[in-house]
Amino acid sequence: MKMKRIYLGAILLFIMAVICCKKPYAPTIVSTDSHYLVVEGVINAGQDSTFITLSRTVKLSDSVNHRAEPGARVTVESDQGAVYQLSELGKGVYASAGLNLDNSHKYHLHIITSDNKEYRSDDEAPKVTPPIDSVGYKVQADGIQLYVNTHDPNNNTRYYRWEYNETWNFHAKYGSGLMSDGTKLVVRPADKQIYTCWATDTSSTILLGSTKALVQDVVYQSPLTHIISTSEKLEAKYSILVKEYALSSDAYKFWQNLKTNNEQLGTIFSVMPSELPGNIHCISNPEEPVIGYISVGTVQQKRIFITEEQLPQTWFPVYPYECALDSLLFCHGPSCQDDVAEFLIPLGSTQYVVLPITDKTGFVVIGYACSDAQCADCTIRGVNKPPPFWK
Repeated sequence: MKMKRIYLGAILLFIMAVICCKKPYAPTIVSTDSHYLVVEGVINAGQDSTFITLSRTVKLSDSVNHRAEPGARVTVESDQGAVYQLSELGKGVYASAGLNLDNSHKYHLHIITSDNKEYRSDDEAPKVTPPIDSVGYKVQADGIQLYVNTHDPNNNTRYYRWEYNETWNFHAKYGSGLMSDGTKLVVRPADKQIYTCWATDTSSTILLGSTKALVQDVVYQSPLTHIISTSEKLEAKYSILVKEYALSSDAYKFWQNLKTNNEQLGTIFSVMPSELPGNIHCISNPEEPVIGYISVGTVQQKRIFITEEQLPQTWFPVYPYECALDSLLFCHGPSCQDDVAEFLIPLGSTQYVVLPITDKTGFVVIGYACSDAQCADCTIRGVNKPPPFWK
């Protein structure tokens, strides 16, 4: 009995300690009206293009979650005085064709915003990223787990970051072979087909790897993403393009802190949010925070395709919308309403023809089965032309 009381008392003390340790965290940056510069991207030292995105932080109470920074002058500069100009593409994105930088020098990013504030990243030596060995997947009970393998035979990399772009082929719930030309229904031409589409997405989590504690610089089956078996991504054909970046130890620490702050907070055992000391500074006002870390290096990439034939045949996608067919009939009586003329013929109709309805003979069309756009038009969620790399 005495041990029971001690056990119960220990539980109560633990619960009280947990409750007392839960303190709200209100970072001072939330209450400020300042919109700090956010710099994203990598100076690509190789043949691939360099893309730098500039934006501003927003308050949690703001109605928008992204503020692009247009009108800036953005250059890559070497420690020997060479200057490479980036062109503005719009929406805060600045780009340059392949720079083919000399790995024996150091480089930094130089930014002058439209209000003439000046920003500069620290000089960084280019990191040569080793090739990706393979991108693969494991079939699990509830879906597939994708992973990446890589290694550096010289044991010089040690710190890695990955990004990926996904593309997948999918279908509308129903096929629509007819469309209106404004006066009648006609066969839908091939360039206006809306049954087969392609959609894309990019990685939304920070993917890091470190072999610092290992004898060999080998990354084995580092997780990329998990796709559930009912996902539309696995309906027909799926492709993933993985990009790999070699990081310095400082860059790795920045990304690790960012990952912790963004993805690993919210429980009583989580670490407190921390500052993100990057390598970009405001020259005009050294006290002004700048968010971001600009690395310099080459980029490696690898793409794989996965078809439905490679996956369990018992897997079927769950359509994202509730779909049903409705019947619209021709009017044949003096006082009836012609549903086909009213709902299908006008341009801009929200109803899409799925298939004709015939009389008992099977030869005379008396109307059409239809469905809403979200169930018959795949272009609502994708595009009806395959990307150039699709095969």
